[in-house]
Amino acid sequence: MEEVKIEKLVHGGQGLGTLASGQKVFVWNALPSETVKLRIIKKKHSYIEAIAEEIIVSSSERIEPQEENYLATSPWQIMTFEAENKYKKEIVTELFAHEKINIAEYNNVVHDGRQWQYRNKMEYSFWGDDNGLHLALHRRGTHGKQIVTGSKLALPAIDAAANAVLSELQNLQIRAGDLKAIIVRCNQNGEAVASLFVKPEKFPRIRLPKALKGLRVYHSNPKSPASVPTKLLYELGEVLLQDILLDKKFVYDVDSFFQVNIPVFEKALSSIRIHGADVAITDMYAGTGSIGLSVAEKSVDLIELDPTSAKMANENARGSGLDVKVIEASTEKVLEYITSETTIVFDPPRAGLHAKVVDRVLEVLPHKVVYLSCNPATQARDLIKLQEKYTIKHFEIFNFFPRTPHIETLAVLHRK
Repeated sequence: MEEVKIEKLVHGGQGLGTLASGQKVFVWNALPSETVKLRIIKKKHSYIEAIAEEIIVSSSERIEPQEENYLATSPWQIMTFEAENKYKKEIVTELFAHEKINIAEYNNVVHDGRQWQYRNKMEYSFWGDDNGLHLALHRRGTHGKQIVTGSKLALPAIDAAANAVLSELQNLQIRAGDLKAIIVRCNQNGEAVASLFVKPEKFPRIRLPKALKGLRVYHSNPKSPASVPTKLLYELGEVLLQDILLDKKFVYDVDSFFQVNIPVFEKALSSIRIHGADVAITDMYAGTGSIGLSVAEKSVDLIELDPTSAKMANENARGSGLDVKVIEASTEKVLEYITSETTIVFDPPRAGLHAKVVDRVLEVLPHKVVYLSCNPATQARDLIKLQEKYTIKHFEIFNFFPRTPHIETLAVLHRK
């Protein structure tokens, strides 16, 4: 195993080093200034990915991970929480500086102090051996799995529910080979719902455990990704959950999108309300309507492609006291809803904004654009173009996912 010195952490969460050959290597389980021995997990023409198997020179910011399987779900368990927030700020600053974007002054990364037990959603796989059926997570850099009993990132109700379903499956002597995944969600009151994805088109009816409010069992084509439903086999109990965001009630079901870290998301919503609220708002990529319905003052158009999330947006609109229209469509197919009269809210997937969306904004020039991003790299790419007609008036970094390298950023733009 080759030794390498780590220069810095990069967007994505790995440490960057240079091999003796001159090739760049991206290393998991490594911190800046450390010297490590590598195990290569992927070779590309221009770079290599690896995992640090031995730490020769350790950083003063390194701490002992709390979970054996930390690399699978939360690879930044290796550093102090103070270091995590520092590096997230440095990564965003470097990404924006590289694109020559002048971002507004901002303070430290926004969080609520919690490092553990914050996630309201987890996905587990399964593993079977001589001792029976187990929950499992995939090992990073391999095709193998690791047996787990839960996650320190998850709210307690999540793991209680996952293990309760596991117990029912064990009682029915279900084979691991017939199972693909389980997704468990819970609200802030500890009520849990789940979706179980199985390979057979006929599956035994299991008993709904007390730890779950509701359960859906889906047949999922064995050739599809783990948690992609092909057909609903049956539903038990009630799969709707409810949470409060900025004093407003929101409902969502087990399969619709909802933010994972509610307390920190509320901090982002509060910031959007202060800097981006308006009489009329168009919320693109609206999900269940959590942003638009929280910050609009009079009317809001909610654009959402996913039918399940759009259905939940309609439910939430009924009790909002606002003039609401829900449009079930992809953002780039309904560009006419981007107008000069409204504030536009974007919360896109990691790929960022479609080029047609950016072009439409620059054509009609809404007076304000609110852009919450789960990928600061694609946000920076989009802001380069938008800066032609807009000025960044407010910018913040949010740590929605402590102990992981994931970063959320909020930019509020005003027309020049």
